[in-house]
Amino acid sequence: MGAVHDTPAKGLVLVVEDEHPIADLVRLYLSRDGFGVHVEHDGSAGLAAARRLRPVACILDIALPGMDGTEICRRMRADGDWTPVIFLTARDDEIDRILGLELGGDDYVTKPFSPRELVTRVKALLRRAGGTPDRVRTLGPVTLDPAKRSVTVDGAALSLTPTEFDLLGHLLGRPGRVFTREELLASVWGYASAAGTRTVDVHVAQVRAKLGTAAALIRTVRGVGYTADD
Repeated sequence: MGAVHDTPAKGLVLVVEDEHPIADLVRLYLSRDGFGVHVEHDGSAGLAAARRLRPVACILDIALPGMDGTEICRRMRADGDWTPVIFLTARDDEIDRILGLELGGDDYVTKPFSPRELVTRVKALLRRAGGTPDRVRTLGPVTLDPAKRSVTVDGAALSLTPTEFDLLGHLLGRPGRVFTREELLASVWGYASAAGTRTVDVHVAQVRAKLGTAAALIRTVRGVGYTADD
């Protein structure tokens, strides 16, 4: 069982990574930034730790012994646990990344990676998950309350990941305004990269799926990006 750094200033991050040198490096950089860190090296132990410890964020390697990272995430989401998840993958394979995001992941980092960048991604996710009080936004049957981090469609509550919530909130914040994929990536994810725009498409598809009958509120503007319009 991995060690836990007690009394973390910024909360506990769960790292599930079977390559010990990588896990140690991630733990070092997160600890330096004020996070507590718990490390597991196989998938089954990682899922048990997520359920037991309730971390503020999870960093999951996709390729793990026993149970892969996407399965850990899938089971967490099935439990109603929407803790922010960042996937690590050694394979620069778009199918792997998209699969992870469709199962409820919030972001991904491809190995080799900068540990400083990974810490920055974690902090950006937690800022979004924590949210800041803002006005309630309503468009058609959809109501989004940033202070409560809640979304309803015709009064029925939806379960969104932190990234899905912030993406929808960004679109609803300026109805009718067309955002490019690069703009959404920079504003919602906190970084801009042409290679990451597919991430935006996957998350938009996931938000639409969860909106159900209200999915048409998010429109694709061909060759440009997306807009929310009634």
